[in-house]
Amino acid sequence: MTVSLNHTIVPAIDNTTAARFFADVMGLETLPPAGMGGHFAPVRVNESLTLDFMTVEDPQGHHLAFDVDPVTFDHILRRVRELGVPYGNSPRDPANGRIDHPLCPRGLFFADDARNLYEVMSPA
Repeated sequence: MTVSLNHTIVPAIDNTTAARFFADVMGLETLPPAGMGGHFAPVRVNESLTLDFMTVEDPQGHHLAFDVDPVTFDHILRRVRELGVPYGNSPRDPANGRIDHPLCPRGLFFADDARNLYEVMSPA
């Protein structure tokens, strides 16, 4: 049997706002509210993975890393710049405006208001 991640819960100050922010930056689709009472704000990452943003009282940020192709990276970089989202090449300085990632030719980090740190890596 192959093991794959189906979904994960991402803590948020406001689930709908956090889901929309992530989807807007990444160029992804938000889905209708899910869970009992609609307490999840899901974002479809790909055909097998959904991030379920959930409002929590004291969110502790997570680190989520994504591999993307060079064209997708260019689109994400354009959107972070257009949206005025601080980004950087290091988890220690995710607002330095650099994309020279230490583990790949191009990469960036950006954070949301719940201190979730998103990493986007491209092979070229």
